[in-house]
Amino acid sequence: MSSEKAAVVDVLVATGNPGKLREIRALTARLPVRWRTLDEFPQVPPAVEDGDTFAENARRKARHYSLATGLWALADDSGLEVDALGGAPGVHSAHYAGVPRDDQANNRKLVAALAGVTAAARTARFRCALALADGARILLEADACVAGCILDEPRGAHGFGYDPLFLLPELGCTLAELPDAEKNARSHRGAALRAFLPSLEALLRARGLWPD
Repeated sequence: MSSEKAAVVDVLVATGNPGKLREIRALTARLPVRWRTLDEFPQVPPAVEDGDTFAENARRKARHYSLATGLWALADDSGLEVDALGGAPGVHSAHYAGVPRDDQANNRKLVAALAGVTAAARTARFRCALALADGARILLEADACVAGCILDEPRGAHGFGYDPLFLLPELGCTLAELPDAEKNARSHRGAALRAFLPSLEALLRARGLWPD
């Protein structure tokens, strides 16, 4: 069955980040889902993301966009936690250097904040929380993280955000040096989606939205 014929349910991907959207579409290509995007709903105001945790923000975003559009909404909140900075930038990762979001400015601020910190103390993790909402009800949740360390200088032309500074020690390269397919296989968002997908598949089948 082609993906076009199998697409029996519309789900809004509640992100304006094209990098996140590419990852989600790539990792969920086999599902009978037509992924809708926020640019189809310009009248919907942005969600307020003032939670203290990634999971809290993911739930808030999912509920907000589902209630506003009438669609199931899949939201994620993700970011970087650096041990030497007490877990910062954490939930403020996207706007670490201010508003509007500027990935290069965020990276420069991170490098400056870690000036003088030894390589051994630059441990960090990318964390991702996912939530799927149907109106005010949260249907599914998942979370995952990937460990690494922070470099002094960016490396790689792929990825987005902090990827060029995030070294995977076991590979000796940054997330931004990996091809998209390999990054998806190793990233925090990829891990969260892989944890999430079996539950989503079971939900679709239970609702009769994915016939055997």
